Amino acid sequence: MVRLLIADDHRIFREGLSHLLRDHSDLDVIAEAGSDVDVMSALHVHTIDLAVLDLGMPGRDGVELIAQVKAAHPLVKILVVTMQSSDVSALRALRAGADGYITKDNAATEVTAAIRQIMRGTRYVCPLVAERLALGAAGQPGRKQAHECLSEREFKIFEMLVAGKRGAEIAGELDLSEKTVSTHKANILRKLDLHTGSDLVRYAIRHQLATA
Repeated sequence: MVRLLIADDHRIFREGLSHLLRDHSDLDVIAEAGSDVDVMSALHVHTIDLAVLDLGMPGRDGVELIAQVKAAHPLVKILVVTMQSSDVSALRALRAGADGYITKDNAATEVTAAIRQIMRGTRYVCPLVAERLALGAAGQPGRKQAHECLSEREFKIFEMLVAGKRGAEIAGELDLSEKTVSTHKANILRKLDLHTGSDLVRYAIRHQLATA
């Protein structure tokens, strides 16, 4: 029996996925969580074999949460189920310690197979993302894109800036000072060899990190 934690801030999706998984005799949903704090609390209280995590929950960055879970509970497997289908998001999650990555679009048809493959000791990446990862590796072997050199915090702020959020809003959401956010923005622009917020948006679209 695989003991599961389902973590997603959207209650309807979380409950729907839990209901789907409970239909399988070898899967048991032990707990649900709607935030990073709830995730860590559930892992402390329950014995969990695999956590199904969304990257976009309230609280800390999803990639940071993956790393925190792996540091505190190294035997817990992690399957990311997210709306984010970019190869960059997948790479960041997998490098942080995720054992699998699928998109919500195909979760209903892939999640059980993904869980079982992961529990057999093999990573699972949905075909769409796997293809993008393969194409990226084939296109520039051994060469990193500039945005891959951003720290986890910088990449999170980069995403928020591209989404149109202002410094004060970012500071509030990440519990940082506006000065710290401004410093991160300056470092991001420098690392990407860009000059303005508009440049960031164009860069994100060009590298398929955002849509036009």
